[in-house]
Amino acid sequence: MSDIAPPVAALIEEFAKLPGVGLKTAQRLTFFILRSPTDQARRLAEAIMRVKESIVYCSRCFNITETDPCPICSNANRERDVICVVEEPLDVLALEKTGVYKGLYHVLHGALSPMNGIGRKDLRIDELLTRLQDDAIHEIILATNPGFEGDYTASFIKNEIKGSVRNANLRVTSLARGLPIGGDLEYADEGTLSRALEGRRDL
Repeated sequence: MSDIAPPVAALIEEFAKLPGVGLKTAQRLTFFILRSPTDQARRLAEAIMRVKESIVYCSRCFNITETDPCPICSNANRERDVICVVEEPLDVLALEKTGVYKGLYHVLHGALSPMNGIGRKDLRIDELLTRLQDDAIHEIILATNPGFEGDYTASFIKNEIKGSVRNANLRVTSLARGLPIGGDLEYADEGTLSRALEGRRDL
């Protein structure tokens, strides 16, 4: 890109680092911003900086939030005896849209993947096991994404619970398999997610 102005080349390079964005898309985004009014470009830059400066992880569930604890954890009307374990914050958004689930969450921030070098220390598994020592928790829903890594993660957590959690009343369940294998929760429609929640089964 030696024939492109350095600021333009730099922006294309940064866009190309985003997941799912190739060089052509990065170029289109860059030239869209070049053609946009200065105020629009400034609002985009400010929104990015606001996200980086004001968003933190909830110290209880590890969802993204502006306040700690997050609005879900601090909501007294939520069912506090059920925890739904998901891989990513986007999965929380997907499940909340169904309006079916009224309990709490725990966000792992990924799935176990030995081939990619992602182990238990890279996820929020230990923090989950600490939460489950509370005898008030009666059910944990392992809502990892369908597929090898999600299933492996759910199986691993189930075994860890059996080995370290002394809560005799704890029920371990998973979502019903109305979800496509290899699909992500964030892309499932609300009806499918609702049926998966309502039809969850014991593990």
